Amino acid sequence: MAVGVFDLFSIGIGPSSSHTVGPMRAAAVFAEELRASGDLGKVAGLRVDLYGSLAATGHGHGTMTAILLGLEGYHPEKILPAEVEERLAAIAETGTLQLAGAGAGAGAGVPLPYGVKDMVLRPLTILPRHTNGMTFTVTDAGGEVLHQATFFSVGGGFIVREGEEEAALKELDESKKELPLPFRTAAELLKHCRSKGLSIGEIMFVNERASRSEEEIREGLLHIYSVMEECVAVSLKREGLLPGGLKVRRRAPDWHERLLKENRGQDPAYRDPKYWQEWVNLIALAVNEENASGGRVVTAPTNGAAGIIPAVLYYALHFAPGMDQATRQDRDDVVVKFLLAAAAVGVLYKEQASISGAEVGCQGEVGSASSMAAAGLAEVMGGTPQQVENAAEIAMEHNLGLTCDPIGGLVQIPCIERNAIAAAKAINAAKMALWGDGTHRVSLDEVIVTMRETGKDMSSKYKETAMGGLAVNVVEC
Repeated sequence: MAVGVFDLFSIGIGPSSSHTVGPMRAAAVFAEELRASGDLGKVAGLRVDLYGSLAATGHGHGTMTAILLGLEGYHPEKILPAEVEERLAAIAETGTLQLAGAGAGAGAGVPLPYGVKDMVLRPLTILPRHTNGMTFTVTDAGGEVLHQATFFSVGGGFIVREGEEEAALKELDESKKELPLPFRTAAELLKHCRSKGLSIGEIMFVNERASRSEEEIREGLLHIYSVMEECVAVSLKREGLLPGGLKVRRRAPDWHERLLKENRGQDPAYRDPKYWQEWVNLIALAVNEENASGGRVVTAPTNGAAGIIPAVLYYALHFAPGMDQATRQDRDDVVVKFLLAAAAVGVLYKEQASISGAEVGCQGEVGSASSMAAAGLAEVMGGTPQQVENAAEIAMEHNLGLTCDPIGGLVQIPCIERNAIAAAKAINAAKMALWGDGTHRVSLDEVIVTMRETGKDMSSKYKETAMGGLAVNVVEC
């Protein structure tokens, strides 16, 4: 299907969309296929091979445990954090996996002695399609293969099955023909805006209505934002150190308490404009601290960049002109408008380049999210389509070349702070664009192509392998 707003904004668990959400989704698909084949009862052996970046940073990203949950039939958008903890504790205690079990919604599954240590890691083997490759194989008592499949986690929780790449592209092209206003480039998007007299977000809305009702789109987007808000609320109640051994301390709860004190007796809902950047930083940190601990987040468009859009949207709802007098209806309208415009720009990155840190570096994750957020903010602040496109271009232009080199393979340093910095960049990009008339020398399409080519040229050690940059120059403990 054509990439839509609910593909770019999907609910999952941390810490990584490409290394946690995607692998869990692939494993769940494999488990469902196995159950549907009728061969589940014959299974006596299981093998999981992880390649490239999945193998290199899988332990820090929770890849292996996510796959175990997927093999039990759980999907990232449905499983709750409490269920994650319960099932992983049971697997660790018993050493037994319930293949295609309760998570698949049909019986207890087949118990197999299998755990994280049994997975085969091949960090130096890169499969042709993508560095995030994984192969699932099940055999019977005689060692005969019953079912086997290879998947690639290509960023943002999206997965592609080996051998179906061309078919998937063909299906994508065919599904686009069903859209009223299809676009692959910013130039095509702006052309639609001019011919129809619509904003960028409205073009995205027209296309979404090809598969959903107006009410479903609105309710779905407001639900997405409610999950973002809940993610922040949960994070602000959790103190202490993040998991993983780096001993990174959660900062969001303390920062929140300090900001509330600055209200100086004002209404708790009051936000002093003087501290707008501190509030933006707080939201970005809170989301990504929750993501780093494996909490429930919204891919926006990835987990590693999940804090940027909520932080910039928070700015729009609390610090944009006139929002202090806005009704609930007005605020809901802002959320819907913001997310639609941001998604339209996200489609451009997904179509023309990549949102996978393992494929193009962090410019594909944080850079794309910053660009999307800048577009969303410019849209709700009254920007023309040309100004919105300019805002997105400015934000990405100043994230080009951003490497993905997390220390210890954990989505913590530099990822958490990087979200806050990128949110501020997005806000500044939107403001710069709105002070112009929409004309600019470098187009968004040119910047997206540059990002893609930069990613191709970037050394693999800077693309989510934990083999370069901060990952090797900073002692883990």
